[in-house]
Amino acid sequence: MTNNIKTALSLMAALFPALFFSQQIKQMTAGEVADMAVKNHQQLKVTARNIDIAKQNIHIVKLQKLPTLTASTSQFYLGDAVAIDKDFSNSVNVPMPHYGSSYAVQATQLIFKGGLVNKSVEMAGLREQLSELDLEKNKQDVKFLVISNYLDVYKTVNQESVFQNNKKLALERLKNIQKFYQQGMVTRNEVIRGELAIKNLDQGILTLTNNKKILNYNLNIALGLPSDTEIVPVENVADKGSGLGMEYYMDLAHTSNPQLKSAKKNRDVADKNIEIIKTDRLPTLAGFGGYTLQRPITTRNPVLDMYSGGWQAGVSLSYNIDNLYRTKEKVKLGEIQKDQAGDAVTLTLQNVDMAVNAAYVKYQESIQQADILDDAKRLAEENYKITEAKYLNQLAVQAEMIDAQNQKLQSELDFANAEINVLYQYYNLLKTAGTL
Repeated sequence: MTNNIKTALSLMAALFPALFFSQQIKQMTAGEVADMAVKNHQQLKVTARNIDIAKQNIHIVKLQKLPTLTASTSQFYLGDAVAIDKDFSNSVNVPMPHYGSSYAVQATQLIFKGGLVNKSVEMAGLREQLSELDLEKNKQDVKFLVISNYLDVYKTVNQESVFQNNKKLALERLKNIQKFYQQGMVTRNEVIRGELAIKNLDQGILTLTNNKKILNYNLNIALGLPSDTEIVPVENVADKGSGLGMEYYMDLAHTSNPQLKSAKKNRDVADKNIEIIKTDRLPTLAGFGGYTLQRPITTRNPVLDMYSGGWQAGVSLSYNIDNLYRTKEKVKLGEIQKDQAGDAVTLTLQNVDMAVNAAYVKYQESIQQADILDDAKRLAEENYKITEAKYLNQLAVQAEMIDAQNQKLQSELDFANAEINVLYQYYNLLKTAGTL
């Protein structure tokens, strides 16, 4: 009757959790966790701002295509002038209007500078692409971080299930020991050993429960969920692409890894920088126009306290002669930086290849380890059943029974961890390839 009541309460708790728990229970797959992290993780919001900054910088660089407009005015006090003979023998004081002012409007438009403005805009565009690749790399890192946390929760849930199942068996065994004790077939210390075994299991369950709370809290923060949300992992612990060979993941990394893309993009930046430097070899052609208004008129005598206005328009051609030798050295520096960027691509490619190779080998190893530990778990369960049968027939002592239970518990925990490790290594392989 008691078991029926417990079953009914469990069913109602599953159907109407709000009646039993104040916290929200949310079932999620690893993919859902990763997608939610991309939307809500604060680190990605910070990195995304770099893209906005890069885009705004493009708008600023494009403004160089527009004319430069300046307006100026000055208000000043004009002192009397002194006229002096060339031998400094005589001087005459020339009265001047003391209040002076000037107004000017000037416009300048760059006509030609070897495509400097367009190349600067293209450089800003490359900077934006680098910011996007940086965001993509951070997305991969954040996804893997939250998935690792998610898998830790999954591992804890599995371990807790193993402990609960073993506690259930230990309680059944304790009932049998108590019967034997009541019949005088065993001593009191056998009962104590059984009770101690249950206490040890309770201690393990308590530790796992608290660890799960900590992991859940951290995961909720990363996903932007309420802190009291209980995340229930429902990821299918099944074969995930183990039939795909090393070459597949290598090719995937060569086309998708954001670090490798960034290294190649930096090489493009070095090329564009050389193009910009070479524009210094060409003259600057600009158009200009303006209007000035000034008072008083001091170019005649007597001085007139009137405004003098005039406008001008034309083109200017200028060239810095020192660029003949300066630009050569700057181009040489740009070529060295370009070579360095090329070497960085090679280095990054080598690092990516080594990382993919290691991740693939570890993924295959995790699958093989899971198979081995599955066999070990079956052997430990068989040993437990044999020892239990011998114990019930008084052919084995309690110490042998506890030893068999410990072996069974450890093998089940090892297998549960191995299953989660397969998932971990799989997602690590995807992150290494840049496609998580």
